Amino acid sequence: MRAVVQRVSEAGVFVEEENYRAEIGEGVAILLGVREDDVPADADFVADKCRNLRIFEDAEGKMNRSLEDVGGAALVVSQFTLYGATAKGNRPSFTAAAKPDVAVPLYERFVDRLRAALGADNVKTGVFGATMDVKLVNAGPVTLLVESKPKTDK
Repeated sequence: MRAVVQRVSEAGVFVEEENYRAEIGEGVAILLGVREDDVPADADFVADKCRNLRIFEDAEGKMNRSLEDVGGAALVVSQFTLYGATAKGNRPSFTAAAKPDVAVPLYERFVDRLRAALGADNVKTGVFGATMDVKLVNAGPVTLLVESKPKTDK
C-alpha cells in the first residue's frame, strides 16, 4: 500500500456527477493506492503511520507533533495511479494496482482505522473509483510517501 501524505491548511474533494463534496481544514490529504498483493496488515500499518507522522510544528517550530496530537482532520482519496509503472514507454502500466474487489475492502479498512483513532467527523473521503477534483493548500509544503513494505512496480 502506498500513500502520498500532504500536510494541508485545507483540502476538499468534489464529484460533480454525484453532487458529492467533502472538505477539511488543518490536517492531511492522503492519496491512497492499493497494490494487488496488499493485505489487511498493510492497511493497518499505513493508516497508523499516517496518523502518527510527526509533521506538525510544536511550540518551538519543530515538526514534532502528529495529526492526532493537533486534532487535525484527514481527507482520504483513493488513487490507483500511484501504482502506475512508467519505466517502459510513455503510457503508464497499472498492472500492480489492485482491482476493486481487493482495493475497496482495504481502502475501507484504512479509513475505518483512521476514524477509530481520530473520530469519524475528522476523516473525510472521496468516492472510490469516481473521477474527482481534489483541491488542497499544501502547508509547508510538506509531502511524504508512506509505503507498507518495499515493493517493486511491474
